[in-house]
Amino acid sequence: MKATVQPIDADNQTVAFSTSDQKLATITPVQGKLTGVAVGEGDAMVTTEDGGKTAICHFVVTAADE
Repeated sequence: MKATVQPIDADNQTVAFSTSDQKLATITPVQGKLTGVAVGEGDAMVTTEDGGKTAICHFVVTAADE
């Protein structure tokens, strides 16, 4: 996943990624790499360090043969 902080010249561009359920998918907190672990649905979030703004992306993990 990729997050862009606006304005582009904001002093603090730091964000943290998280997931609603690590039993379904893990996400690297800095890089935003989402990896499915089990079949199901959840949400991935990114939150700015400065200002606490959050964006949410819904994800679906399916079985490998689907």
